[in-house]
Amino acid sequence: MTSFNSPFRSPLFWRLLVSVCIANVLVLMLGGLLTRSFINFSMQQAFDWPALAQSAEQAYEKDGASGLDEWVRQQREQGVDATLYQNGEPLRDIRLPSSIRDMLPDWLASGHDIALNPWPGFYVAVQNVTGTDGHVRQLVAVSSSRTRIPPRTRGKILLGVQLGLSLLMIAAIGWWVARSVSRPVEAMRAATRKMATGEFTTRVDQRWSNKHDELGQLARDFNGMAERIEHLVAHDRGVLQDLSHELRSPLARLHLILDLAQHSANPEEASAHFERAEHEISRMDRMTAEMLALSRLEGGLPGMVRESVDLAALAKDRVAAAHIDAEARGVVLQMADDGPLSVQGSSILLERALDNVIANAIKFSPSEGVVQIALNRRGSFAELYVRDHGPGVPEEELTLLFRPFFRGTNAAQAGGHGLGLAIVQRVMQAHGGEVTARNLEGGGLEVAMRLPLQVTAEAANA
Repeated sequence: MTSFNSPFRSPLFWRLLVSVCIANVLVLMLGGLLTRSFINFSMQQAFDWPALAQSAEQAYEKDGASGLDEWVRQQREQGVDATLYQNGEPLRDIRLPSSIRDMLPDWLASGHDIALNPWPGFYVAVQNVTGTDGHVRQLVAVSSSRTRIPPRTRGKILLGVQLGLSLLMIAAIGWWVARSVSRPVEAMRAATRKMATGEFTTRVDQRWSNKHDELGQLARDFNGMAERIEHLVAHDRGVLQDLSHELRSPLARLHLILDLAQHSANPEEASAHFERAEHEISRMDRMTAEMLALSRLEGGLPGMVRESVDLAALAKDRVAAAHIDAEARGVVLQMADDGPLSVQGSSILLERALDNVIANAIKFSPSEGVVQIALNRRGSFAELYVRDHGPGVPEEELTLLFRPFFRGTNAAQAGGHGLGLAIVQRVMQAHGGEVTARNLEGGGLEVAMRLPLQVTAEAANA
């Protein structure tokens, strides 16, 4: 079944969604606020009340009541309710707030021109005008922000303002979101280019890798990858340097041996030189093979096949295989175990680790000595002990035994390249275990390997 990550669990998804929602809310709020401000502003323009009164008088004198009706209708379309009063009575009725209607008789009786703005967006005026017939009439007009602009015009203004604000807000938030996405991507792109030129110490800055979203995770993954690549490259360079250093001496000896064989007049002497050359070549071949094995182990064992391995059976098999070398040196191998102990891992690599530890114990055991191998269970771990009765290792060198190419002060008693225990340590680490070494009372060195036991289905369900 195909699995995928739900977008609802994505911090970047929620950041984009919330940004869009905030943009829309801001557009609605600011759009309404600015539209109202615009309408109020449009009402703040100065009214020419005398001119308005004169136009009303002209319409009335020209066509009488019908002319005044048409004029009232036209003014109402412009957002102004206005009419003419004569002798305190309206020639045509208009809608007046009750508070204005109550005060209007006094205003008309005063005979003064009045222009008031009693509250924001509302205007009222009383303007005297004298007609050609000599009669004095009064223009009474009111206007508010809701009636000043016709509904259709007001709707168009609101739509235009909100559309403009939407475009502006979307552009601003879109710029912010695009910038917040593009900056870490550009930082990772720059880091990738540096990595491509060989700057393996390159890392994405913490201000991007500390973000709690997909881009932050991607930056952290890139830094992890860069650190891994840097480690592998440094390791490979170290392996090449160590290998070139270790091969220098046998190559020099091989060159000398071949030179001696070339100038040897006696065929038997030349044959001996060629035999020594073959020995040096075999030695370099083994060293190279061990270095490659160590390099692969330190590289993280890509593609290592894991299986269930009976460590007791494997140990018995490797002890049996080592009997030939032990007999050649007059060494006795003794093994004790607690029965089958299963671990999860590579049988080939574990076999190599056991061979290295047992072979190392045989090499440093005295003639007629004893090498003891013991395997037992301790909690959820299997522990394998290999003890010899040789000279042991100086205490100050115990921590260096697992370093590649390290050969202690007792190494002159046996051959080798100082890679055996280094490989053992890498194999243990690859299997989630560990290896230690210590000197024992009575002489000899004990190497202890500790591996986690395989979890059975019964134990997992318990």
